[in-house]
This record gives sequence, C-alpha cells and structure tokens, in this order.
Amino acid sequence: MHILVINAGSSSLKYQFFNMDNHEVLAKGICERIGFGGHMRHQVAGKVAYEADIELPDHSVAVENVLKQLTDSSYGVISDMGMVDAVGHRVLHGGAKFSGSMVINDDVIAAIEECIPLGPLHNPANLMGIRACQQVMPNVPQVAVFDTAFHQSMPEQSYMYAIPYEYYEQYGIRKYGFHGTSHRYVSARCAEMFGKPAEELKIITCHLGNGSSVAAVKNGKCYDTSMGLTPLDGLVMGTRSGSIDPAVVGVISERTGKSASEVVDILNKKSGLLAISGISGDYRDVSAADEAGDHRAHIAREMLFQSIKRTIGGYAAEMGGVDALVFTAGIGENNDYLRQRVADGLEFMGIAVDPAKNAGRGEDRDISAEGARVRTFVISTDEELMIAMDTEELTK
Repeated sequence: MHILVINAGSSSLKYQFFNMDNHEVLAKGICERIGFGGHMRHQVAGKVAYEADIELPDHSVAVENVLKQLTDSSYGVISDMGMVDAVGHRVLHGGAKFSGSMVINDDVIAAIEECIPLGPLHNPANLMGIRACQQVMPNVPQVAVFDTAFHQSMPEQSYMYAIPYEYYEQYGIRKYGFHGTSHRYVSARCAEMFGKPAEELKIITCHLGNGSSVAAVKNGKCYDTSMGLTPLDGLVMGTRSGSIDPAVVGVISERTGKSASEVVDILNKKSGLLAISGISGDYRDVSAADEAGDHRAHIAREMLFQSIKRTIGGYAAEMGGVDALVFTAGIGENNDYLRQRVADGLEFMGIAVDPAKNAGRGEDRDISAEGARVRTFVISTDEELMIAMDTEELTK
C-alpha cells in the first residue's frame, strides 16, 4: 500500500510518500511560497534532489506538481497516480470532537471548520491541503490525523481551567494540548524499548524543538500535557513565552496601548528565547552565545532548562511516579547538554543519565545511568510515519 502524507501550511505543503509494506519513505519534499511565486524541492533516496522555482498559485497546483514528480521518469517512484492508495493529512486542531484519526467526509470537514477559532493559523491551511487533494484525487480516500487527538484522554481536572464554567460550555475554552502525534509515537516506542506494555508504564515525553511540550502518559493514555488552549502555554520556547501570569497581558495592554490580540501576538512571536537572549529564537544560536559568555543568553537557556525540569517533576507527582523519561524532536534528540542539564538535580526521583550513553545523536537509545530507577531514552519522533500508519489502518 502506498500512502501520501501531507502537512499543509498557509503558503507551503510538505509531503512524504510511503511504501507501507516496509514503512520506507520513497520520496519527500516541500512546495513553498504558494500564492507568492513558488518553489519546489523533491527528494528520492539515492538521487540528486529536484529543485526549481515553479508557479504555484494555489495548493491544488502544488498537489498536482507533487504527483507529477512522484510519477516523473527521472525523479518518480511510481508509474502513475493510481498507485497512491490513500492520503493522510496532519490537522492541528480537532477540539474535543476527535479522540482519534478519521476518514475525511463532509462532517469531518465541517468539524475542522468549527475548530478554526481554536486554530486560526493552522486549520484553514490544513483544510486547503485537504480540499486540494480532493480536487486533484477525488476518488482517493483521505484521513485526518489530529494533533490534539491523543490528549483527549486527559481527565477533567487536567484539561479544565478554573474560570467561569460557562466559558467552557459556550466557547470550549479548555486545555487541548498539541504535538499529540509525536507524543503518541514516542511513548509507544518507549514501551517497546522498555520491554513492557504501555498500559503498565508511567512515561513522561519531552518534545523539544522551536515549539516544545511535555506530556504525562499514564497506562498508555495522555494524563496531562503542557500546551493548553493554544500552543502558547507551557514551556519556554523559541519565540513563545510559555506559562506566565495571565495578568501580564492586561498590564502590557494598559501600559503600551496595544490590544489584547497584539499582546498575544508578541507572546507568540517575539518572546521566549528570542526575547530573553536578545539574539535569536534558535536554541543553537542562544547556546553558542551562552558559551561565549553572553549573560542574557545564559539566563534564557537556564529558564528553558528550569521550565522543562519543573514540568517533569509536576507530572511525576500527578501520576504518582514515573518509569521512563523520553527526549525527542529537534533539540531533545540532538542536544546532549540540554538532556544532561534537565536530568541534573532529578536524582531524588531516580532520574540519572550516563554521560557516555548521552553523547552523540542519531539512534534510539537508553541513556540511563547504572542503577537509575527511572529509565531515560532518546527517541527520534516520526509523526509522518504515525500519520501513514493511521491512514493505512483506516483505509485498508
């Protein structure tokens, strides 16, 4: 079975094409600057990448070009588009409606549209990708895989906010969580490496990248997660503030004359590591400045470590213990210093990493120190494969 996985943004479309017989990625690429000219990069293993500026007025034309490259005599991996058996779409926000992936029909599209106020930047773009594929491949089944779905198992005390209850009833204001596909994948992989069923484990998964979140996974289900109504809540991130006193929004608004939405935009795009360091929202740039002696970069990095550590400790308390800790995503997988600093001081919980095992990058591994009661893992996340697997299961 061949499955195309689509992750559509407002002006971009990332894709991977899988052979599900062996989970091999046959091709992958990205269409960028959709509606603003257009650029495409298409990569097949073992071949020089195809890359060109091409006219991409909309997402439908982008999908047409993806299929053109997949079937191209030089860069293609299939003989014709009839070999695309199904398409899986990453969808940011499914609200409380979806606790799992869904075959797309009119009702699912309507529900995604209803969640636009909760995901105003992502859901419209995700819908553009879905409609483009429906237009170009009308008879191919499509599946929506929701970033929020894994977190719908949270108990009420984890997802409710202590605000007037009618705001929850009328507007759906509650914690939803994000990166759910990643947390689901790495927690399942962790259980496999641990050698026990996920239903018998308490796992804390740390998805650490430019956007970051932590999840408490108890007995195979999400018990709590750090992102909230939006991806702004939780940890210090590249350009996001993470958790702050809600009154900060009002104070900044009053002092600067900015509207609440303008302040929230600042908290999303001009805060986090970028704001504290004054250098960059990229962890690598902040780390280099810290190591060169920049004080603000040092504070920014320490704030990040502390926010991760605080969340790990809190989730261990919520679950009544922890069996495994997982680091994943760009920073989590590739930065041994961050992993060591987060683990430092958590020995009282049974968490300790071995410096030699912790060094390096690239493979899934157990980095626990000898005698540590809690096992610590580095696991490469694969959200696209998870989307492809869900799509296969629902359409096969």
